[in-house]
Amino acid sequence: MTVVERREVALVDLLDRLLAGGVVIVGDLTLRIADVDLVRIDLNALISSVNAQVPSPFGELQ
Repeated sequence: MTVVERREVALVDLLDRLLAGGVVIVGDLTLRIADVDLVRIDLNALISSVNAQVPSPFGELQ
């Protein structure tokens, strides 16, 4: 094993790294029975941190 393979990353560090760069989640889910679509769910989500340089799109939350 190399040093990189043995390196442990804490969950907090991983989450901080992901939020600093942002994460995009895209997915489609269709529930189908006998070739009839019953339920369709489309998911598009952007998850990132918000700071003074990049304000919240929802305005000031109290």
